[in-house]
Amino acid sequence: MNIQTNASRLPSRFIRLGTAVLAGTALSFMLGACAPVLIGGAAVGGAMVATDRRTSGIQLEDEGIELRAGSRIRENLGDRVHVNVTSYNRQVLLTGEVPSAQDKQLVEQVVSRVENVNAVVNELGVMGNSTLTQRSSDALVTGKVKASLVDSKDIFANSVKVTTERGTTYLMGRVTQREADRATEITRGVAGVQRVVRVLEIISPEELQRIQTTPPASGTTSPSPRTN
Repeated sequence: MNIQTNASRLPSRFIRLGTAVLAGTALSFMLGACAPVLIGGAAVGGAMVATDRRTSGIQLEDEGIELRAGSRIRENLGDRVHVNVTSYNRQVLLTGEVPSAQDKQLVEQVVSRVENVNAVVNELGVMGNSTLTQRSSDALVTGKVKASLVDSKDIFANSVKVTTERGTTYLMGRVTQREADRATEITRGVAGVQRVVRVLEIISPEELQRIQTTPPASGTTSPSPRTN
């Protein structure tokens, strides 16, 4: 199994699934080996929480991580950087742009010290900040990916979290290998997606069945699913 090396502080139960590059009609794959997937955000309350594969406590922790991390990045680096923080099951994905390699490392260090953060995947680009037009395009792509996952009928849309940065779409979540492969296939087919990066936690079909039949606890203990 290949694990991509740019996934910083990635615990053993998390595996980078890899990337896929789309260039016109030609598809050039840059995939690692196995990994996990994710779609959309989880609202704290209502059906979304009920069907989320995290406990309600961890969902709240993830929201808190995003808020605290964003605040500390602003405190330490001001507005010279553009950083998006996405947390799922205490694993943090950093996307956006920073002006230097030193700033990229500093952002990671700041976020890694935030309470409850277990791992940081640093996908920040060292370059000028993206434009409003680029960000609007990314938001549109993310929306289309989420809609496509919902329309597929064979993927639980709430099991995958989606974010897009400069044409690269990131998938996070707790999924089976079948779900990971299917979500990736769907995402690749969405107009505007240039590259797919999977930062997913693979669980067994048996673990999925247990999750689906057992109401999630409200505690904040992270599960330890089996990876492949």
